[in-house]
Amino acid sequence: MSPAIAILSTVAGIALIAIALRDVFDALFHQGARGALSRALMRGTWWTFHRLARVRRGLLPVAGPTMLLVIVATWAAMLAVGWALIFWPQMPEGFYFSSPQGDASRGQFLDAVYMSLVTLATIGFGDITPVHTWLRVLTPLEALLGFGLLSGSISWLLSIYPALLRRHSLAYEIALLREAEQERGLGVGDLTNEAAEGLYAELTSRLVAVERDLVTFPISYYFAAGDRQFALSSVMPYLLELAQRGDQQGSPASLRLRATLLREAIDDFARTTSARFHGHPSDSTEELLEAYARDHYRTSEREKVAYEVPA
Repeated sequence: MSPAIAILSTVAGIALIAIALRDVFDALFHQGARGALSRALMRGTWWTFHRLARVRRGLLPVAGPTMLLVIVATWAAMLAVGWALIFWPQMPEGFYFSSPQGDASRGQFLDAVYMSLVTLATIGFGDITPVHTWLRVLTPLEALLGFGLLSGSISWLLSIYPALLRRHSLAYEIALLREAEQERGLGVGDLTNEAAEGLYAELTSRLVAVERDLVTFPISYYFAAGDRQFALSSVMPYLLELAQRGDQQGSPASLRLRATLLREAIDDFARTTSARFHGHPSDSTEELLEAYARDHYRTSEREKVAYEVPA
């Protein structure tokens, strides 16, 4: 290999590793998870599943888990190829091969990829081992990065599912409130002022927590609920209606305050989903909530259509 190609290979490898590590840091540890690469992969995967869901609607809930696998696999592939590009110019002289000396295939790029993969996965078969001192320092460093990527990905996964549980439980409670009002004629207006204030306060705090989850773990937005009762996108218009009812003239001042706080939390939630995800340009909270529902192939109860696919 010529010196120029060796330098280009090494520089390209370092660049790949740096891009991958920067995106891992931004996605897993930075407030707001602003990793440019991971966000592009999220949007690309969501776009793909949006198109597939036109043919088979049940595929949309698979988008989130698939997205998670795609992002982690991309990080791992970039690290593996990056380290392989660094090892490749040093082969075969910088490594000991257990294969015979006369093997003409030794030192090919596939050998560098193999060496990188087994090191990143912390397998270490030992059939290819570094000889030069600086390579003997680099290979454990790659193993540490591989172990860190595995640990970080598992921690990311374990952090996402509690956020999904909070969102689904809030959606289910709102759906139960709607069901009690529609089928049994029991609504917030039948509660005492103190009970109604407590309900509004509870709904406000839980919605704020869900909105913060979307900011902290953007990938959680793309985990679409398969069951309508657990889909927050389909019940948010009803929650907005509850807030508007509580803020009517004639209601006690304390109840109107709680309803106003809930309305502001809904406004913030609608703006967050628009700015960070579906990108609808409207300033109307009602329209932003409808856009959020359509993005998840859901529609509000007012439209009387379940799981409708937009044109």
